[in-house]
Amino acid sequence: MSYQAYLDAIEKKTGKTPQELLDEAAARGFTPQSKAGDFATWLKDDYDVGKGHAQALFGVLKNGSTISDKHVGTGTTHSDASTELRLDGIDRR
Repeated sequence: MSYQAYLDAIEKKTGKTPQELLDEAAARGFTPQSKAGDFATWLKDDYDVGKGHAQALFGVLKNGSTISDKHVGTGTTHSDASTELRLDGIDRR
């Protein structure tokens, strides 16, 4: 599963774009220095998001929306189209 696919799955499950969830996380006091486990617990409790998907969104909180080009365009199951993750929602593509 690509990094973007994780974010898209979170959006489909919660009805909120990744950016909306990141904004909510910030309002709840989550920062890049927060513990990933605490972040994952919040997403599980409020949105029933699994740990792996929560970790993907936490990675964006911690590192921003630019990812490594390691898998970009490789055609593998982990392949992303770009080094820039889309946080604005599936419908805006």
